[in-house]
Amino acid sequence: MTMDVTISRIDESFSRYEELLALIMGSFAYMDGVIDPPSSAHRLTLASLKDKARDEIGLMAEVEGRLVGCAFLRPEPDFLYVGKLAVAPETQGSGIGGRFLAEAEAIAHELGKPALRLETRIELTGNHRRFGAWGFVRTAEKSHAGYERPTYIEMQKRLS
Repeated sequence: MTMDVTISRIDESFSRYEELLALIMGSFAYMDGVIDPPSSAHRLTLASLKDKARDEIGLMAEVEGRLVGCAFLRPEPDFLYVGKLAVAPETQGSGIGGRFLAEAEAIAHELGKPALRLETRIELTGNHRRFGAWGFVRTAEKSHAGYERPTYIEMQKRLS
């Protein structure tokens, strides 16, 4: 299935926060009952999502005007952090995630960041493989507050 996907930045004129929140929640729903602790997506509200879009670099993917994906990029001292990468379940596998990461790489170059960084839950081994196929390598295992076992991994992709 080929789709005409448009990737663009979420700017101050963006007003589709209810749709964006529903997209994130729907894309992360498969994690419910699989990961512990639950996804931070559950703590998102319309207000906090608006704050995130103001404070970070938001990207969205649309197909025929329908919102089908998003990612939020946060500059850090040595990295561009990629978070809340979400693709609507019905469009997963169509290359949207890779397009977001290509855009993140371009933005990292613009900002002078030598690498991308992301975190994914320890239980989500499919995500580990997918990010590995996109050039990310596991750099650390970490724990959420209150957990003695590793709950997530950090992955990085060095850029040339």
